[in-house]
Amino acid sequence: MGIFLLAVLIGVALHVVRKKRYEKTEYYRQTKYPYGSVRFNKGRLGEFYIYKYLKSLAGYKRYLFNLYVPKNDGETTELDVVLLHESGIYVFESKNYSGWIFGTESQQYWTQSLPTRRGKSQKNHFYNPIMQNKGHLKWLQTFLADQTLPLYSYIVFSNRCTLKNITLTSGKHCVVNRYNLFSAVEKNIAKAGIQLSSDKIDELFEKLYPLTQINEAEKIVHIRNIQQRTQDNFSRNTFSPAATRNVEKRQCPRCGGQLVMRFASRGKRQGKRFLGCSNYPRCRYIENLSDE
Repeated sequence: MGIFLLAVLIGVALHVVRKKRYEKTEYYRQTKYPYGSVRFNKGRLGEFYIYKYLKSLAGYKRYLFNLYVPKNDGETTELDVVLLHESGIYVFESKNYSGWIFGTESQQYWTQSLPTRRGKSQKNHFYNPIMQNKGHLKWLQTFLADQTLPLYSYIVFSNRCTLKNITLTSGKHCVVNRYNLFSAVEKNIAKAGIQLSSDKIDELFEKLYPLTQINEAEKIVHIRNIQQRTQDNFSRNTFSPAATRNVEKRQCPRCGGQLVMRFASRGKRQGKRFLGCSNYPRCRYIENLSDE
């Protein structure tokens, strides 16, 4: 009992120390997220770790978190972390995932493979984060109304995952685990040199900071817009003429089973959607879906 009590006291003391340390950070001062809500929220924890890994970078810099940048359609796009540095503007998309990650720059969806029992794996699919961050950079540049600003795109995965097969072609994006983030940014700083004065960085910060301080109602509208857009995209691609030329009930024309949406895990169409029969492997009927 004495050892258990000692362990509890040590745990409580560590929690208090970490909480106080966290509340001294720029991340807390901007977001006002309580320590517990960050520690047990993967998304927020990933953002905080990006800040934590980069806070010792040399050079004049300022950070911004959770920017809700307006778009032309009246909606907003959320940027996880932005670093205003004398070498330029760094836009970080945080993916606090685990498992193996597969994807190419041009695929609409990437694949996360997680180990399960008996040596098998569970495959999940998520929107290409490079395409996601390209949109972030586009609307950020539009909002700042300056095409000459140097912007850099970074996709940051957790240290728990393996970037198994990531193919980049344009040279405009960097995809890294967090443990490689500092060195990757430092390398870009050395290459870019000084691009922004401290006054310019402060000016950009003052213009962008209000976008981090939106109220909860506006955040809810942002989330609902994303959910509606995702649902619309799903319906458009799933119920395309090619996918529904059989019947409204989405039956397999070969065996009468139900057609369900799946993603190709290999081959030329890796990561792309198709309709497959629910009776697979007894029935191997498929219909490829348009990725437009």
